[in-house]
Amino acid sequence: MAATDQVLVTGVGAMTPLGGDAPSTWAGLLAGKSGVQALNEEWAADLPVHIAAKLSDDPAAALPRTQARKLDRVEQIALVSSREAWQDAGAPDVDPVRLAVVIGTGTGGMLTTLGQDDLFETSGARRLSPFAVPMLMANGPAAWVSMDLGAKGGARTPVSACASGAEALAMALDLIRADRADVVVAGGVEACLHPFTLAAFAQMKALSPQHEHPESISRPFDVARSGFVMGEGGCVMVLERAEFARARRARTYGTLAGAAITSSADHITASNTEGQVHAIDAALRDAGVSPRDIGQVHAHATSTESGDLAEAQAIGLAVGDHAPVTATKSMTGHMLGASGAVGALSALLTLRDGVAPAVRNLERLDPRVELDVVRGENRTGRWHAALANSFGFGGHNVSLVFTV
Repeated sequence: MAATDQVLVTGVGAMTPLGGDAPSTWAGLLAGKSGVQALNEEWAADLPVHIAAKLSDDPAAALPRTQARKLDRVEQIALVSSREAWQDAGAPDVDPVRLAVVIGTGTGGMLTTLGQDDLFETSGARRLSPFAVPMLMANGPAAWVSMDLGAKGGARTPVSACASGAEALAMALDLIRADRADVVVAGGVEACLHPFTLAAFAQMKALSPQHEHPESISRPFDVARSGFVMGEGGCVMVLERAEFARARRARTYGTLAGAAITSSADHITASNTEGQVHAIDAALRDAGVSPRDIGQVHAHATSTESGDLAEAQAIGLAVGDHAPVTATKSMTGHMLGASGAVGALSALLTLRDGVAPAVRNLERLDPRVELDVVRGENRTGRWHAALANSFGFGGHNVSLVFTV
């Protein structure tokens, strides 16, 4: 890859169940902290699921009250995370038409949609909020971030279920390579912890029905896993053309060296090893690295048996068993459309700091997982390249490769 083709990460921001910003989230991952907790709210009493991974900090508290009330929670998360990433990048002085935004989400303003529908049913049309439409639309997070930053190079919204955040980063990479932007603010956000969504996922047997000791229930790759734990959160990165970043002497975290998006075209919810292998292979080729070059893998690994096993097989086929594998959903829960961006953050910071977080709650590795899964203690080392996988319902497969 020519130097002019390089795309550097110059800023990061996050809100997760482990912390209200990127540094606290990373510290929580390295400490093996769990963001999963009991749902003690009255609205959760009759649900089949009684745990979730809620944000550690309220995004509304970081915004002016007059602004926060016009935004769905997912839009609040997008603004707070983007502002952190933008300041972390040094607030680049860039031509607005060369600045783009790509923020993915799986469900958009689901809380507004369901809440306003309840209000309509109980109180009638005149009680609906005049802000309901911009609060519920899936492109709201990207639109608000573009307005906040004055970005006129496009505000895009990939909606690809749990692969949305990773797809946003892949799209940002393409925009810069195609010379349509010098700087792109990209990532994923999700906020849909609600009785309806929890009950719906529970009905399809995707969520763990367990509730005792919440912090121990999300356990990717473990023989005792029983389903995933739903979470909420967001992560945003500032990506820049290498020449642009170096000209302004920007501090960099690393390079988004390659990305690939494939579709399994097989089943609406089931994982597909073949489609995942195609994504990983294509991302490695795009990055110009070999499977042996991959020093660390951040697995999608949601803590479902079928999903974990399909991905483990894909990693083994496409990369091999030499690279340590981590799965941070064991701590954050599954943040759906935000998860791919948070996984990318973990992969990037693993390369920067030379430490891969151990998978929490992994007591007995499923013998069918023939990989070097990091457990017990964090793994230290110096790695040049990391792979981050993200897969979503609908057969959406995204793989990203970061290098330092």
